[in-house]
Amino acid sequence: MHRTVVAALAGLVSAVALAASPATAQTYDRYGYDRYAAYSPQTSYSAYSVDPLTGQALSPYQEEYRPQASAIPRELVQFDPRYAPGTIVISTEERRLYYVTQRGEAIQYAVGVGRPGFEWAGTKSVTAKKEWPSWTPPAEMLRRRPDLPRHMVGGLDNPLGARALYLGGSLYRIHGSNEPETIGQAVSSGCIRMTNEDVIDLYNRVKLGTKVVVLR
Repeated sequence: MHRTVVAALAGLVSAVALAASPATAQTYDRYGYDRYAAYSPQTSYSAYSVDPLTGQALSPYQEEYRPQASAIPRELVQFDPRYAPGTIVISTEERRLYYVTQRGEAIQYAVGVGRPGFEWAGTKSVTAKKEWPSWTPPAEMLRRRPDLPRHMVGGLDNPLGARALYLGGSLYRIHGSNEPETIGQAVSSGCIRMTNEDVIDLYNRVKLGTKVVVLR
């Protein structure tokens, strides 16, 4: 009986030590998400005051950030070989964004697109990248929605979400969202919406000057 209790206690101590071990941090990616939880909405970044891999302090927004459930998981797919590596191709009909990794291959993401009357097509380039961007609704939007705030600082409730890629020569952006349920729908004023975890993933792959092709 004594040996059984000792063995049980030893097992409990080992389990606690393992849970506290720095090695367990390796099960989290650089954003604090559990690598093996498929970006579960239950996985919270708020347990950390520092990045578990880099040791850098997190902003208040990051500390409170919880991953969002995506309409479809991002995945590597076969793609049109006409597009060069590093190109972003957005199909508004499919409501998918493709980041070309090599000829004939791309990472596919689910996106929200412009609602009827706000669809567009063309070729742009990424001219700016911002983390937790602030939002100033353009005059055209304020005329349609005078109830909107004139300015909103970056954060969890900001419609631009965790990251934004600005498309030069336009008011359009590829950005995160505080409404993940709209991903996969045509509801925006022309911007391309992504879940926060997907836009963070894309943001880290994209360079300034990246070509963006939007197809109807």
